[in-house]
Amino acid sequence: MLPALTLSKSLPRGPVVLVVGLGDDGLRTVPSAVEKAYAKRFGSDVATLATEVGASAKAGHTRTLPRVDDVRVLVVGLGTQAVDGPALRDAAANGVRQAGGLADDKGTVDVVVALGATTPEEALAVASGALLGTYAYTGVSSEDAPAGKVGRITVLHEGATRTADGADVAEVATVVTTAVLVAREWVNIPANLLYPASFAEEAQALTKGTRLTYEVLDERELAAQGYGGLMAVGGGSARPPRLVRLSYRPRGAKLHLALVGKGITFDTGGLNLKPADGMYTMKCDMAGAAAVLAATWAIAKLGLKIKVTAYGAMAENMPSGSAYRPSDVLTIYGGTTVENANSDAEGRLVMADALARSNADSPDLVVDVATLTGAAVVALGDRTAGVMATDDATARQVLDAAQLAGEPFWQLPIPAETRGKLDSTVADLRSSGTDRAGGALAAAAFLREFVDAPTPWAHLDIAGPAFRTGGPEGAFSTGGTGVGVATLVELARSLAG
Repeated sequence: MLPALTLSKSLPRGPVVLVVGLGDDGLRTVPSAVEKAYAKRFGSDVATLATEVGASAKAGHTRTLPRVDDVRVLVVGLGTQAVDGPALRDAAANGVRQAGGLADDKGTVDVVVALGATTPEEALAVASGALLGTYAYTGVSSEDAPAGKVGRITVLHEGATRTADGADVAEVATVVTTAVLVAREWVNIPANLLYPASFAEEAQALTKGTRLTYEVLDERELAAQGYGGLMAVGGGSARPPRLVRLSYRPRGAKLHLALVGKGITFDTGGLNLKPADGMYTMKCDMAGAAAVLAATWAIAKLGLKIKVTAYGAMAENMPSGSAYRPSDVLTIYGGTTVENANSDAEGRLVMADALARSNADSPDLVVDVATLTGAAVVALGDRTAGVMATDDATARQVLDAAQLAGEPFWQLPIPAETRGKLDSTVADLRSSGTDRAGGALAAAAFLREFVDAPTPWAHLDIAGPAFRTGGPEGAFSTGGTGVGVATLVELARSLAG
């Protein structure tokens, strides 16, 4: 459960850790009462004391000053570049994470974040970062989960507390962060505990008390209705596949957004078995489905005026006597036949089923999210996700939403010649290209074949940033990051108007 979050123009009473930001232009927004208290005790201002203890503007750097009365100041670096929304979000997360470490073994600390935000959008970035900084996966243990170390969070902000579309900053931050943390938690659950059937149940539980409707197809219904991609990929596992569909239909909505997510709950590579080192983190291969399902919950919770239909294509890719083979020809939902080129390129097959099914919803825009290719990581690194789309205008819509959400995305092309790599002599198309060049682009070209023209479509390849093996950095945690959730919610907000 997230700490209570409020926006305030003044410092609350009681013992607090006050997080303030240090940039190249100096220390920001230290309340005058705190300045006076520190000057009285130490004979110098907070900025001077911060310098004396080694505070730095470097992003992620923190230093803590001694407590004076009921306030302990924690100085966090804002970075040495322009201080924008993402920088504020990361600084707030770093500060709150460090502040939680100041709590004693049995208690909590209340945290006040004062980073000099002047607009509702900046306040939203600070509030979201502060909440994100409270998360850490607790794991699976016979012991009780440790209690959170952060009590209440107050964001000091003297400006307007509603965004341009009239939404309350604190509410948006709380709802979107809750959705991000739901996605992170799902990604972090071990694959023996989160598999297609249990993942579908998790999604169903999320819809309780909301305006969402829920539908799930099990393996019998999938087979009967011709979902050849899901049935093939899930055929090697003792845990059969599922297709989850969430629908949100508010009154007054003029646009319809379809979201499709890859939900491979564990990926061994199938008969094209991965090496051991490449398999260990493959519980994260359902991060795309986690993102679209959690984002849809947030969109409904915020009451945005946009129709949304979300699909989670869930399967476990395992090697066995019933596993599908390279060179098999599969029939995707709707009748398109696909020659399977590589059983470790399974995500595009389950996505093809879900994308083909989404055509029947007649959406105005289709966005899919998937940890789809290692090639995207080679191209963009492990912190930036790729965007590929039917046209630049659609890509720009996603990129603008990502910028507001503070998530790093970069547009990649789908060159005209890429489609030719998918030609097959035994089926309508191959699942992969004939060489390794431009693998992420070929995967996107494959998915595009299953979206009815001229429907605008964007593909988000989050293979790199969906999971982090190092320590937490800024708003991103160790393990599942929930990347994509905030971007999808921002996209829906922009489309809802």
